[in-house]
Amino acid sequence: MSMVAIDLAGISKRYGDKLVVDGLSLSVASGECFGLLGPNGAGKSTIARMVLGMTSPDAGQITVLGVPVPARARLARRRIGVVPQFDNLDPEFTVRENLLVYGRYFGMSTREVKAVMPSLLEFARLESKVDARVSELSGGMKRRLTLARALINDPQLLVMDEPTTGLDPHARHLIWERLRALLARGMTIILTTHFMEEAERLCDRLCVLERGRNIAEGRPHALIDELIGCEVIEIYGGNPHELQSLISPYAQRIEVSGETLFCYASDPEQVRVRLRERTGLRVLQRPPNLEDVFLRLTGREMEK
Repeated sequence: MSMVAIDLAGISKRYGDKLVVDGLSLSVASGECFGLLGPNGAGKSTIARMVLGMTSPDAGQITVLGVPVPARARLARRRIGVVPQFDNLDPEFTVRENLLVYGRYFGMSTREVKAVMPSLLEFARLESKVDARVSELSGGMKRRLTLARALINDPQLLVMDEPTTGLDPHARHLIWERLRALLARGMTIILTTHFMEEAERLCDRLCVLERGRNIAEGRPHALIDELIGCEVIEIYGGNPHELQSLISPYAQRIEVSGETLFCYASDPEQVRVRLRERTGLRVLQRPPNLEDVFLRLTGREMEK
């Protein structure tokens, strides 16, 4: 298999007068988890659809698993698993029936599907739910079934569009655990998400998108070190602009978002000393994260 799983060169896409993807170029190496980060409307889902050949770019070239897309998308999709943003399971079918029907889309016989079903159910922790209807499953179970279904054809590449949206923290962590197991096996994953914690935990590399443009790319912690590189103090309460004047001599940078003031300081204790002069404040000191990177790059918090 090629060392490059996905290659996008100068991709652009418009819907009417709106430019959704703007001259995007990037490569995803085989065996890595690559994240597409950005707020709603940044172009993440459109890029995923173009990788799958479901949407054609207006300009540029796409190669997936060594195959040109969309020209030979059908051939590429035989080696791709897809977890869509919204579950499209048949609610009246059982877990078993959903896997059987989906396997047929890849030309698998009933015997072939039944042969791989036990390992998929174990992977998704759904062994005890094999005869339960999808309508009886919790949201987390449905998401795990969608993931198991995407693996039925033993794909080389997994495309996941907002895989944990709407899940509670326990269900989200269980999905992350399953995805880390797939990465340990050498699978390539392309992940679109607006959850910064998800990207930090899973992605080998990522790009931050804004209005269809790649505004930053690299390893998560390298981006954090390069663009932030110091402790963050979040300050709630009081007048952000007055507080900004108070602590600016001791801060490397200050961002105001709504009623919250973000102070980036190499010596946070000096900032905290000045803040003790004010009452009614809530102060949180923490290490920097990808949310700070996004705020630095765009001047606003991630929209969820």
